[in-house]
Amino acid sequence: MSAKLALLTHSRPEPRAAFCDAAFAAAECDDYRDVILWATSSRCDEGRMKRREFIAGTAVLLVSPRYSCAQGKRRRIGFLAVGDGSGKALNQAERVLLDALRSLGWIEGKNFVIEYRFSHPPDRLAGSVADLIALSPELLIAPGPQAAVALKSATTAIPIVFVSVADPVKLGLVQSLSRPGGNVTGLSTMVPDDFLAKRLEILRELVPGASKIALLINPANPMQRLYLAEDVPRIGRELGVALLPVEAATADELEVAFAAADAQHADAIIDFGDTLTYVEAPRIIALAAKYRLPANYLFRHYADGGLSVYGADARDLFRRAAGFVDKILKGSKPSDLPVERPTKFELLINMKTAKALGLTVPTSLLVRADEVIE
Repeated sequence: MSAKLALLTHSRPEPRAAFCDAAFAAAECDDYRDVILWATSSRCDEGRMKRREFIAGTAVLLVSPRYSCAQGKRRRIGFLAVGDGSGKALNQAERVLLDALRSLGWIEGKNFVIEYRFSHPPDRLAGSVADLIALSPELLIAPGPQAAVALKSATTAIPIVFVSVADPVKLGLVQSLSRPGGNVTGLSTMVPDDFLAKRLEILRELVPGASKIALLINPANPMQRLYLAEDVPRIGRELGVALLPVEAATADELEVAFAAADAQHADAIIDFGDTLTYVEAPRIIALAAKYRLPANYLFRHYADGGLSVYGADARDLFRRAAGFVDKILKGSKPSDLPVERPTKFELLINMKTAKALGLTVPTSLLVRADEVIE
């Protein structure tokens, strides 16, 4: 006989109120609430339950293979989300993670809890990181390079799963894609071919003869700073196009960036893709229309008014991130989980916007598009 069952058998009967309180306190394990309530309901309600019935019911609870205090404890993870710009809610892509976790058996509020903090607006990043680290979660999720770098700088012990970081090796998050080392792994957007060159080619198909293309850059994004210094000059030379960086680190600076592109007589603009531009999509689309700049964007939701989108499917990246979370919560180490690359890309063309800009979309581009918005 277990110690718990012996204690129930030999201890003196508790007063009715204490008995009921203890029973309902035990019901904290949600999976066994019905068993416990069945075992205690008649005594709590009518005072006629026999002691042996309670012992039998409790024995079922204690010997059940699914029951243990450890299993009943909810796992805790921290999510340093980009959000929808409000600093209060997840964006559409981030919500896919919760659906994917549910399909793997992780039900928020039942067997795990998520502590949400937000990396946007940017002035919240440092405080959000400090809050999450203080909560000592078992795992941290970091969408975007700013969040990933900030969390890695704050802890070497808590596992971190990043999502949508262009080059985690160059950024110093991992030692290599196949052997991350340390406490960090996740999903990169790095692809073997030159991704920026592909986006430039799409834009030049839309705007034949474009020789000056502005690049909307966030100087606070460490990945973009590296790319701007090391790769952009080379790509411009190879394609024979002048690439004109215009910078915006805050929402208020976006207008200045577009005005700078216009002043330099840019023929088109590429949004490099960043947490800032993700949440400021409506404003950026409006600015592109105001300055009549054909644009290429990175994220799917820009297709609602934006001329063209080409990028990794962010929803698929978050879906796959759930697999990393599942494995780590079940005992895998981040250092043993190779960084994964995107496998799904989306090309979207908005014909209404093209018409408003006086552009003719070539058939060769239309047949390659995953979605054409009329």
